[in-house]
Amino acid sequence: MAKKTAAQSDYGAKDIQVLEGLDPVRKRPGMYIGSTGVDGLHHLIWEVVDNSIDEAIAGYATNIEITLHPDTRVSVRDNGRGIPVDRHPHTKKSALETVLTTLHAGGKFDSKAYKVSGGLHGVGVSVVNALSIYLKAEVCREGFLYEQEYKLGVPKAALKKGGKCSERGTTITFEPDPSIFKEIKYDAKRILNRIRQQAYLTSGVHITFLDSREGKGTPYSFYFEGGLASYVKYLTRETTPKHETPFYVKTQKDDMLIEVAFRYTEEFEVYEEGFANNIHTKEGGMHITGFRSALTRTLNEYAKKNNFIKSEEDTLTGDDVREGLTAIVSVKLPEPQFEGQTKEKLGNPEAKTAVEAVVAEGLTDYLERNPQDARAILEKCFLSSKARKAARAARQTVLRKGLLEGLALPGKLADCNSRDPEQSELYIVEGDSAGGSSKMARDRRFQAILPLRGKILNVERARLDKILASKEIKSLVIALGAAIAEDFNIEKLRYQRIIIMTDADTDGSHIRTLLLTLFYRYFRPIIEQGYLYIAQPPLYKIQAGKRVEYAYTETGKDELVQRLRSESKKKETTARAEKEEKIVGLNLQRYKGLGEMNPDELWETTLDPAHRILLRVTIDDAKSADRIFDILMGDEVLPRKKYIQTHAKSVQNLDV
Repeated sequence: MAKKTAAQSDYGAKDIQVLEGLDPVRKRPGMYIGSTGVDGLHHLIWEVVDNSIDEAIAGYATNIEITLHPDTRVSVRDNGRGIPVDRHPHTKKSALETVLTTLHAGGKFDSKAYKVSGGLHGVGVSVVNALSIYLKAEVCREGFLYEQEYKLGVPKAALKKGGKCSERGTTITFEPDPSIFKEIKYDAKRILNRIRQQAYLTSGVHITFLDSREGKGTPYSFYFEGGLASYVKYLTRETTPKHETPFYVKTQKDDMLIEVAFRYTEEFEVYEEGFANNIHTKEGGMHITGFRSALTRTLNEYAKKNNFIKSEEDTLTGDDVREGLTAIVSVKLPEPQFEGQTKEKLGNPEAKTAVEAVVAEGLTDYLERNPQDARAILEKCFLSSKARKAARAARQTVLRKGLLEGLALPGKLADCNSRDPEQSELYIVEGDSAGGSSKMARDRRFQAILPLRGKILNVERARLDKILASKEIKSLVIALGAAIAEDFNIEKLRYQRIIIMTDADTDGSHIRTLLLTLFYRYFRPIIEQGYLYIAQPPLYKIQAGKRVEYAYTETGKDELVQRLRSESKKKETTARAEKEEKIVGLNLQRYKGLGEMNPDELWETTLDPAHRILLRVTIDDAKSADRIFDILMGDEVLPRKKYIQTHAKSVQNLDV
């Protein structure tokens, strides 16, 4: 038996750390808001806004205002009932202070105060208070204004009763703690998308957003009465719909308000959003499961009844009926069971049963009343089924004989020696010339090079069977070793750093966009895991005597030239004094492509992990990225023309 040390034998009650009040939040903030990065920062805003939304859902608030101030403060104001300010019987503090300083304290736990709320399993405004160096609560209630300020969750003074006020409601102003959030930078676009969602989900409420960080700012106001049907029309506004009239149902069932809308478009991808008490459930849950089940079953029943299905082989699968679908499912229920503090998945089994019943009944009625729309939807589904079977055959062609197991890697691939995916990286290089230089420059121990000839197929306009017929794409699929599309298995990925390296010109940008489209559509887990990067080769080589510097942007070039000239003038002054040196001239070389760089330059600037610059590709907003790809790479000319005209003035480095 091991001998106990003195430290071990002294271990006792005094060594047990007890975190009181809001201390646990500051100790482990990620447990309460998901992260201390950009998502966690915005989660603070969502927590405060959700309280105001709950007031609107309950029928007490009609206006909500969100303001970003010139500093890092945020204000959220509503005209609801106002947080109670009377003395709480248990805490002996005001109800306002109790709510702001106690975890899981609030009216959401009592169904008398809120029949439906998104905050039951939320962390609440108390966590916002704990993670803010400043928070001020202003409550207009029963004709008087009440105020209280906090720092790091602790009241700076007692609740103050001020003068009279005519309007009711609550205003929360907070400033996040920079010691918790290393970068406090709000994304106005993200906030606008969120409150637009909330306005669609809560018909009849006005939501206003003002970004006053730079000057006066322009307020954005949202107000919708059409509910989710309007939201679906908005989401599909720049695509070609298969049917003009979106499916829409809104009804009460078993103490649950269910609202569902969907529309099919000519697109291939599916887009589903789920909400529970206006909380966006990113990972879906029981309500999404119920919707999918009802959609597949009801469409198959209608197809059989109307002789679209002749045999069991024609039966539509869940994937068949979801291709090209944009759907929104919203449920409002008394006691939501969310999985995780950030509420990304709904766990209520009764939500599945209720949604399935409501959608099945509503969709059967919709198909009967809209036979032309029904035919268009089924034609889309059966075309998807046919294409899926063809794609499956194409994938099997690529997969057979163990191609993706590394037994027959493409000849153009210069593989690395390492077989550890964590240590291995693949450079996807534009052209054979750059590929040749890259192969000479690389560190073959862990760097692989795959040159692609020309521009790959635009996958936005092609189905998978045609995509897999492309020689360049097939080489990439085999090199990655993890299959493609629904067969993709990230556990088999041969490289955990995949780097797109193209020329810094319009052709290079086009090729990069085509590759990004391919990865977004068919290898999305690679992006989600953070394995996809874009290399940043230099635009300029600047030489001053024996000294060589590289610039990666036009601005960087100008700054570097100015600095080198300034240093040269200093040397000239010193040389005149000491009669030793003369001013050194500058030699600028603009790289038109990777092929112009010799292997040493390519290694030093773009391949050497110690000096290279890589941009990691992320998906902050999948639907926004999806929309951009649709516009730039899709069949519709008008949206692309409009986008180019809108953004033409912001174009940089356009080759002429």
